[in-house]
Amino acid sequence: MDFPINEKMKKAIDSLQENLSTIRAGRANPAILNKINVEYYGVPTPISQVASISVPEARMIVIQPWDANILKDLEKEIIKADIGIMPNNDGKVIRLNFPELTEDRRKEIVKNVKKLGEDSKIVIRNIRRDAIDFAKNLKKNNEISEDELSSEEDNVQKITDKFVTEIDNIISAKEKEVMQI
Repeated sequence: MDFPINEKMKKAIDSLQENLSTIRAGRANPAILNKINVEYYGVPTPISQVASISVPEARMIVIQPWDANILKDLEKEIIKADIGIMPNNDGKVIRLNFPELTEDRRKEIVKNVKKLGEDSKIVIRNIRRDAIDFAKNLKKNNEISEDELSSEEDNVQKITDKFVTEIDNIISAKEKEVMQI
């Protein structure tokens, strides 16, 4: 069977991990800036390509642009991105101070993490359905036998179970990270 089930499911896992990396868990994580672009010589450019980003403390990110002229633009874009943190601009660098998370906010974040996990499982199940439909079409066109179809369906289910377990593990780890900080 030529259906790229592993590749598609791996992409779903990668997407989940990318989305989880942007969730603020109380600790400073530079990945929160990944989706923010700043206008640099007329081109929208990721912050990481116009500044050095460091995490000197557990709850602080320091952004130092290589060109001081874009400091105000950087600050504006961070505010516009609505990441929940106001940037502090001292004229040379921008500091993002992450406040301590309240218990309610942690629970809200965990709820969002679980929703992302469920969304990923839906994607995985849709890929499973597409793979089984692909195999059934092969059977309908007499390209594979009934036994091969049954074997293929079992194989697709095993692959699906493996990826669903991986999603559960990723979500569980993120929940622990959020709740124990």
